[in-house]
Order: sequence, then C-alpha cells, then structure tokens
Amino acid sequence: MKFIACFVILVTFIQFVNSLINAFLPEKLRPSGKKSFSHNEMVSILIPARNEEAHIGNLLGDIERLTYKNVEVIIYDDESTDRTAEIVNDFALHNQYIRLVSSEKLPEGWLGKNHACHVLASHAKGDYFLFVDADVRLKNSVIEDSIDFAGEYQTALLSVFPKQIMLTSGEKKSVPIMNYILLTLLPLVFVRKSPFSSHSAANGQFMFFRSSVYRKYDLHRVFGNSPVEDIAISRYLKRKRERIACLVGDERVQCRMYGGYEEALNGFSKNVRMFFGNSAFLAFIFWFVTTLGFIPVVVSHFNFIVPVLYFTLYLTTKVLVSLVSSQSVVDNLKYMLMQHLFLIQVIIKSVSSSHSKNLLWKGRKIYS
Repeated sequence: MKFIACFVILVTFIQFVNSLINAFLPEKLRPSGKKSFSHNEMVSILIPARNEEAHIGNLLGDIERLTYKNVEVIIYDDESTDRTAEIVNDFALHNQYIRLVSSEKLPEGWLGKNHACHVLASHAKGDYFLFVDADVRLKNSVIEDSIDFAGEYQTALLSVFPKQIMLTSGEKKSVPIMNYILLTLLPLVFVRKSPFSSHSAANGQFMFFRSSVYRKYDLHRVFGNSPVEDIAISRYLKRKRERIACLVGDERVQCRMYGGYEEALNGFSKNVRMFFGNSAFLAFIFWFVTTLGFIPVVVSHFNFIVPVLYFTLYLTTKVLVSLVSSQSVVDNLKYMLMQHLFLIQVIIKSVSSSHSKNLLWKGRKIYS
C-alpha cells in the first residue's frame, strides 16, 4: 500500500509542477500592439457546419466586427437539414467575402468534419488558413494577434483551446475536466519548444495554419478518417520537424462547447484516450490516481505531514488549472467530485464505443 501511496504522491507532484509551469509560463496570444508585422496577409476563415443554425449567425456576426479585414470566409454546409445555409446566404448578400460551399455526399473512408475541412482548404486562397468551429466566438484583434504569433515563432500550426462558456451545472460538472487533464499532463510551452512529438497538443475548434505548410502535407486528407484529427495533425507536423504551438484562450477565443452533461459525455468520448497516448489503461490509471489516490495516502502509515502535503499539492493544482483556464475556482472546487465521476464515465463510454463502433456524432458514426 505504501508503494501505491508513493506513486500517487509522485504523480500528484508532477501534476502540480506542470500546472505551475503553465501558470507562470503561460502560452497565450499577446496583443499585437507593436505591429511588428505588416498584416497584409490574407486569412481564409474556414468553417465546417452541420446543422449549426443556433451558432453560425453569432460567429459570422463576430467576424464582421473583427478589426482585421483582409479575410475571406468560406462555410461548408455539410448536408444540414436546418436553416444553416439560409443564414449564411443572408450574411453573404451583404458581405462579398463570405461564401457558402454545399456538400453533395460524404465520400467513403472520410469522417464528416475532416472531409469538410479538406474541401474548404481546396477553395481557400489565403496565406493562412483558420479552421474554426461554428460554435466558437471570435473577438477584437484575434486574427492579427495570431498572425503576429505565427510570424514571431514561425509556426506551421497555432491552435487555441477556447475559453469555455459554461451556463448549466451539467457543463460545470463535465467540461472543465479536459483542461485539468491537458494542463496537468503537459506544460504547453513544451508544445512550442520541445522536438518530441509526444509533446503535442491541438484543438480542432481553432487551428491556424500557414497555408503553404497545410498544402504541402494535405493534412486533412492524410487524417481523413481520424476521430481526433487535431491531435494527430499536431503530432504529424512535429515529426516532420515543423513548429507548432498550443495556447489557452481568453475573451478573444471563446466557445460554449456543449449544452449539457449528456452532450459533453458523447463529445469527450471521441477523443479522451488521445490525451493518454490512445491507451485506455493509462486513462484508468490517471482516473484512479486523481480520484481515489487519497485512499492509499491516508491509510498508509506516514507522518501526518505527508497527507497534508499531498492534499495541499492536489488542491493547489486544481486552483492553478482553473486560473490558467479562466474558469471559476469556486465552481471547480464545488464540482470536483462530479467532474471526476464524469471522467470515468467518459473513459468507459470511449472504450465501449470503440469496440462496438456505435458512437454517433451529429447523426454519423465516429468509428467505422
């Protein structure tokens, strides 16, 4: 039991160190106040959309108000059965830089979003490609700030984890666990500086590519059938010795990812294991250590200082992750247990779905 307790304490300490690095060496977009780049580059904003009538108008309205104007906006209507196309066409009537591309049929061997992104790229003319989900909100100087970052660090890919908008208790019990996993397992500065592909991360909600690099590798074609194409692409680019970066978002990049607990459960089941090298075993180990690890620490015959130190590290890590993620510390402590119960549900559903191949997202099978 003491061996298990020591292992738990070691992992907790590593999580604390990682969260500390992410807090004190934050990877975030800096405002491009010095205007060190000319900002004449065209940016293609590429939006895959399948039944997004509730969101697409908000995003297009945001794009209209952005301070950077040298953009083209292309939306791929992926066989929507709602008013998505109608809303886009209404915006296109008053904005010549907005275009709608309609799907005919999803080809065999592709997942819907990956094929949508591939088609969008084939229509795009920009120096940069910004793939962004329809439920993301973009504000202020996010485009020129991304160009500045990409220019300064010569990144092939800049990805941002949006600041999460959470309105219901179901969202607060589920969504924050993904930031907790990411920020306690990986110092994001390693994504930019480390040469190892294992130090990779990306979020498909905001993927800012140098278009020449994207075209060179034809990235969404390479990963056309991958349910976690964002992480797969980031690792692939690192293996090709291309520079990438993964940042934490703020008010400039926000998203209400899921509308409730069940939707989050289905959504996170698609990709949770990729945080652990696609290993269900490591995912279960992580869950045990972070959820039940206090048991061996408490029952082992340590000096009382050891459990106190363990709980201090554990709770401080929770606070640091909340602050870096721009999330409520109070809510994350309040729903801490529920978030970890959600995580085990996600892991079990992910394993079950990959074996039965019955996980659906937006009416389509994720696993084939």
